[in-house]
Amino acid sequence: MRDIRKVIIVGLGAIGSIYAAKLKQYDPDCVRVLVDQQRLERYRAHGIVLNGVRHDFDYVLPGPSQAKADLILIATKADGLQDAIAAIEGFVHGETLILSLLNGITSEEQIAERYGWDKVLHAFFVGHGSTRSGNAVTFDGVGRIVFGKANAHTRTPGVDALCRFFDRAGIAYEIPDDILFAMWCKFVLNVGVNQASAVLRASYGTFQRSERAYAIALELMQEAVLIAQRVGIHNADAILPWCKDFIRNMPPAFKSSMLQDIEAGNKTEVDIFGGAVCALGQKYGVPTPHNEMFLRLIKALEEIAA
Repeated sequence: MRDIRKVIIVGLGAIGSIYAAKLKQYDPDCVRVLVDQQRLERYRAHGIVLNGVRHDFDYVLPGPSQAKADLILIATKADGLQDAIAAIEGFVHGETLILSLLNGITSEEQIAERYGWDKVLHAFFVGHGSTRSGNAVTFDGVGRIVFGKANAHTRTPGVDALCRFFDRAGIAYEIPDDILFAMWCKFVLNVGVNQASAVLRASYGTFQRSERAYAIALELMQEAVLIAQRVGIHNADAILPWCKDFIRNMPPAFKSSMLQDIEAGNKTEVDIFGGAVCALGQKYGVPTPHNEMFLRLIKALEEIAA
């Protein structure tokens, strides 16, 4: 596989902005940001302000393009995924790699349905939380992209090409032995902390200090772990200890993305957390009463804020 030289980023939320800025610093000619017309006008007027510094990127619109991308990073919210999948079509060539940094466990499958598994690597972002308010993003620099090829017993050419590129660009990354186990760890964490924090209005410090708050998150996570076992995720019993360590080591003041959405009056990603757990519970015959209740609660909070 040829070296990665041209990158398209879709989505300038907190995570997308971080990596757009990193790649611009590495090589301004290597990265473009794919936007619609409305966002193009807004970003050109106001830019993205990352840790107090304004960034203006090379923006492109969807449509046929002669400038294909070797790597496409999708960093939209879950409800923007289908639009992103359609928008990137003009930038995909035979060896394009597509990386989804969305939360949840289903985006890779949706992308592969359109472009094939040969172009898709499993991936997610892990680290300290980032915050976006308007066009301003705050990030302390602690984070990495975790990626790999599912069920691959050796490193694939695509994984090797991405490693070489990230090394050149100075982007922190990790390749776990089992990318599906790693993704389920992050998913189970989000099922617990994101949903509990949204209802309790709790930062990570709340779950570190309060046994009752942590117990609520734990009940949500336990249901997700039971499903991981039924799905066949290897070593699923190790997921909860991983989540507990992650919660313990997060900065106490940090807030989950779902709590940030609730506070801002935005639509949350509860459908890909509690909603996914409930749907999988029905499919595999696993009771999910706690996730069903939190799904209803968070939907109600969204309705109240609308």
